[in-house]
Amino acid sequence: MIRIENLSKQYGATTVVDAVSMEVERNTITVIVGTSGSGKSTLLRMINRLVEPSSGRVLIDGKDTRSEPAHLLRRRIGYAIQGHGLFPHRTVAQNIATVPHLLGWSELRIGARVAELLRAFQLDPAEYAGKYPHQLSGGQQQRVGVARALAAEPSVLLMDEPFGALDPIIRSKAQDDLLDIQRRFGTTIVLVTHDIDEAFRLGQRVAVMSQGRVLQYDRPAALLTRPADSLVARMTGLADRALRLLSLTTAGQIATPGSAGGPTIAASASLRDALSEILWHGAESAQVVDERGAPRGSLTVAAILAHGRPE
Repeated sequence: MIRIENLSKQYGATTVVDAVSMEVERNTITVIVGTSGSGKSTLLRMINRLVEPSSGRVLIDGKDTRSEPAHLLRRRIGYAIQGHGLFPHRTVAQNIATVPHLLGWSELRIGARVAELLRAFQLDPAEYAGKYPHQLSGGQQQRVGVARALAAEPSVLLMDEPFGALDPIIRSKAQDDLLDIQRRFGTTIVLVTHDIDEAFRLGQRVAVMSQGRVLQYDRPAALLTRPADSLVARMTGLADRALRLLSLTTAGQIATPGSAGGPTIAASASLRDALSEILWHGAESAQVVDERGAPRGSLTVAAILAHGRPE
């Protein structure tokens, strides 16, 4: 859906983004991860032309983003940032309705969309639509910020460190919310973070950046098992690689036919959680079942450890 071709940005003699090329598939979450100063936020902002590229181009659905005025482009691309950026003098409903108003939507359509998004983020419209940002918790403000970015039904949502200001528990819930919303609306999301665990939890594909370049762009499992170089290996975490790899695969994906003793494990459980459960029971294997409790096969400690061993 998004094609980035040889995209670069220079400020004087300093190159911030250096000839990046990558493709983002439709209806997926792609994460750009890197340390401070790696160029990840600049790369993101060149997609909606908040930063104009020095060279290269961005195509969305095959159309060059330079073919229309920047302000019109940005009205059809959602954008969410750390700290939410909510207008303090506007109610929750008015904040969410910002872009639909600019696009000339009818009040009836706007009201229906605001209510739909509030319900999607588990915020009762009757209770929250009339509140102001200062009356919300940090997690609620974050939800409203993302709802506002989704209000005009954009096909693309850009997110720049959206959860960076949240405490760990609220951050985890916000990540769950995002995954649920993405599945519900099918939005193509490009998200920037400095947190490799967040990148692996959210991204179907992850781009690892350093000094303006994309060092590797691949599935999380491939980054863990086949890092392109020593820098990617260090950034993805040498010590935690096996545990991270186990977190990316479910018990149902590697269960083998047959029954086994030991505890019962949900097919949707990660191998990391499955291993913890089996060891807690002092067992060597477990029975894997689906959401209805029907057997899906068996899983052994040996099979889990073999899967978690980087190639």
